[in-house]
Amino acid sequence: MTDKKVSTGKKSDADKKAQADNHIKAELRENFGKGFARRLRAEGRIPAVIYGHGTAPQHVSLPGHEVGLLLRKANAILDLDVAGKKQLALVKDVQKDPVRQIIEHLDLVIVKKGEKVHVEVPIHLEGESFSGTIAMLEVNTIRLEADATSIPERIVIDIEGAEEGTKIHASEATLPEGSSLLDDPELLLVNVIVPAAVSLGEPAEGEEAEGEAAEGAEGEAGAEAESASGEAPAEAAAE
Repeated sequence: MTDKKVSTGKKSDADKKAQADNHIKAELRENFGKGFARRLRAEGRIPAVIYGHGTAPQHVSLPGHEVGLLLRKANAILDLDVAGKKQLALVKDVQKDPVRQIIEHLDLVIVKKGEKVHVEVPIHLEGESFSGTIAMLEVNTIRLEADATSIPERIVIDIEGAEEGTKIHASEATLPEGSSLLDDPELLLVNVIVPAAVSLGEPAEGEEAEGEAAEGAEGEAGAEAESASGEAPAEAAAE
């Protein structure tokens, strides 16, 4: 028996720093247009706009590598340094190239500590349902109101041993402290079912009954035809 080698997944110092904190230095930009945006992306930077709290929109560019690492987490909060001024911003929208999946633009909303924000948080299933069943995730996210600086990365739902017919609604999800549900409490999140088994070559009960009825009808029609063909010559001979 050989020991399995596990990749250590070593990260560079820049990767570790970006994952340890969310401090990002933004550069103000005055040039716009697709051509300028392409040049920024070629330099490893991402065009972005910051808005909210009644302020005029700020057009900036951000370091692509560091921001890309932070965006692995849903509803990322960036601690921005914009021309020496500190701002917290929630990533509201990420625009990507549909083919290459390169980040093309970000929309950021200014948030403040202690402020509540509305977010969509991914749902994660943990465990395995009862043998022979499958757990169907009916929605991928759940809408919450949460502290701007304490947005949960995901909502975990335990399905270990859940039997057929188990239904888990939004009201049954365990939310982190400081978060409240915005979705309908009756919204179905998880449905545990037994998949329908289809055996090839074996007709369903209804199909089998229909086949027997058809065979019976064909047999009766054949008997009537034979009877008719036998009677016709006898009548002709009598005539």
